[in-house]
Amino acid sequence: MYRDHTQVIKIGDRVIGGGHPILIQSMTNTRTQDVDATVKQILALEAAGCEIIRCAVPDQEAAGAIGKIREQIHIPLVADIHFNYKLAIAAIEHGADKIRINPGNIGDESHVRAVVDAAKERGIPIRVGVNSGSLEKRLLEQYGGVTAEALVESALEKCAMIEDMGYDQLVVSIKSSDVLMCARAHEQIAERTNHPLHVGITEAGTYQSGTIKSSVGLALILSKGIGDTVRVSLTGDPIREVTCARQILRTLGLRKGGVEVISCPTCGRTKIDLVTLAEQVEQMVSGMDLDIKVAVMGCEVNGPGEAKEADIGIAGGVGTGLLIRGGEVVRRMPEGELLEALRQELLNWNSNT
Repeated sequence: MYRDHTQVIKIGDRVIGGGHPILIQSMTNTRTQDVDATVKQILALEAAGCEIIRCAVPDQEAAGAIGKIREQIHIPLVADIHFNYKLAIAAIEHGADKIRINPGNIGDESHVRAVVDAAKERGIPIRVGVNSGSLEKRLLEQYGGVTAEALVESALEKCAMIEDMGYDQLVVSIKSSDVLMCARAHEQIAERTNHPLHVGITEAGTYQSGTIKSSVGLALILSKGIGDTVRVSLTGDPIREVTCARQILRTLGLRKGGVEVISCPTCGRTKIDLVTLAEQVEQMVSGMDLDIKVAVMGCEVNGPGEAKEADIGIAGGVGTGLLIRGGEVVRRMPEGELLEALRQELLNWNSNT
């Protein structure tokens, strides 16, 4: 598979490439200059499963905040820079574990070289980012607009520029909001470089539409063995990006650990507020370090049978509920006690199994 043969890159205390596990990234939406708010959000993202975090660096104050943020968190911090090469250098000097630049908008070659020299001196990787909105006019004219081929050529040209400057600690990102184009571009670039690839569907949208687009796009890419880090880009709370990415990786068999919640779609037999109950269960298990499947079913008729594929489940009836293990009913109780009974079972899961 492609990811088994990508170059090994160290980002802070984490390693990507060479068949190492795919790491989940997200990006803060606080003002980076507000150190307290940014640290608070990153710590919450860590708890949700984020493994690499990126912060925007729009000015020197934000660059200066990188070090203060870095010393209070536990995952690698990537500084995201556009246009101003001096901000990239400042972010490096303040302790960023990686920087993200688009060499095409960072200035002339001397500016790129200055950034590369600073990164080389400290041994931190550079993420070369190219997206459909930043393609050079020359490539747009050559390919008749934004195409997968144009994205790949742009990214490889930027990588070659930095490699010619004597540095190869690169991670490549090529993104588009066009799902199929993005997938084609990743297939093409994976054939032409061994640099680790950061994958995602950019500007995917709000929680519902963005989750769907990201799930489809990332499944097309990751299932082909392409990708070393991943971000689900959603408008809103970045914690949702992390939980969605974890579920995508788990569904594709690329990540173990964490509780997977399955629930029935509801029907005329449903006698409880299954939607609320399922959401409560998902929230309850989000921080649990268990590699199990939990079923939330809406009736006592089909609940036990439908929950057979799960390790443990609950099903509701008219004022009553069932606790189920391996498709067998092990306990009946009032409906209002279902959630707490499930929580206790999960807290004691390792000692009970």
